[in-house]
Amino acid sequence: MWFLFAILTTLSWGAADLFYKKGSNAKDKYSHLKVSIMVGLVMGIHALCYMFVKGIHFDPFDMVKYLPVSILYILSMIIGYFGLRYLELSISSPVQNSSGAITAILLLIFFPQPIGLINVIGIVLITGGVIGLGVLEKRAQTQALQSDKVNIDPKYQLSILAITFPILYAIIDALGTFADGIYLDELALISEDAALLAYEFTWFIVAIICYIYIRIIKKENFHILKEPVRATAAIFETAGQFFYVFAMAKNAVIAAPLIASYSIVSVILSRIFLREKLDKAYYFVIAIVLIGIAVLGVAEEL
Repeated sequence: MWFLFAILTTLSWGAADLFYKKGSNAKDKYSHLKVSIMVGLVMGIHALCYMFVKGIHFDPFDMVKYLPVSILYILSMIIGYFGLRYLELSISSPVQNSSGAITAILLLIFFPQPIGLINVIGIVLITGGVIGLGVLEKRAQTQALQSDKVNIDPKYQLSILAITFPILYAIIDALGTFADGIYLDELALISEDAALLAYEFTWFIVAIICYIYIRIIKKENFHILKEPVRATAAIFETAGQFFYVFAMAKNAVIAAPLIASYSIVSVILSRIFLREKLDKAYYFVIAIVLIGIAVLGVAEEL
């Protein structure tokens, strides 16, 4: 079932990225914090419902135990939200999701295990496709910025500072996923349910802190019930997190690079709904990643 959970995570997070981008505003310096509030709120609600429906006894100490993982994930995500104010989703998402390759390498270095030739081929195809997509997007964006005929929105203009955000996301997220693989799979330090609840309740606390900062300290006009786009992003994010925990618990080394391919879903959706256009090179790279996903699925059946 890990493969199905990984696919559902990929689709959910790919859709979430689209709504994150739609909810990002380069003119709003607190946009990333407003997104964080909605994500934390939805995750907190889901955690409560999940706990009561399944009759789980939650130990608050699990939040402390799982805190290193939670902090790495949350920090990387907030940095990602901030970066979306200045970069196109189709550039940001592939760069951010190169973290899957970093995670797989870290896990194989510290916890060597035979994973089979087919799995290796799948990981290489997915990782290569994600990196290739990032290269194509950067090249296209650079050409557009150098052209006198193309009027680029300032928030999409590349700079060393702007491209730093998805790179930081990739590094920090990779460390979080590596730690997650240790907690959930390699050393089994915490159960899937406990990890999920600990992470979502931690996000809820972060949301409260951000809300207090925006509404009370900065006195910004922000109404939770008037945030449909950011709320939709939060719902997809939470759904993906739910499936992600179970995928990582069963096969972290293979699941990590597979889930990282959700940038492909993000790019496709951004092209459709943000009216961007794909050329043949993009379709070729997307096909490589999809083949990689299929290869991992075949490997699981074998």
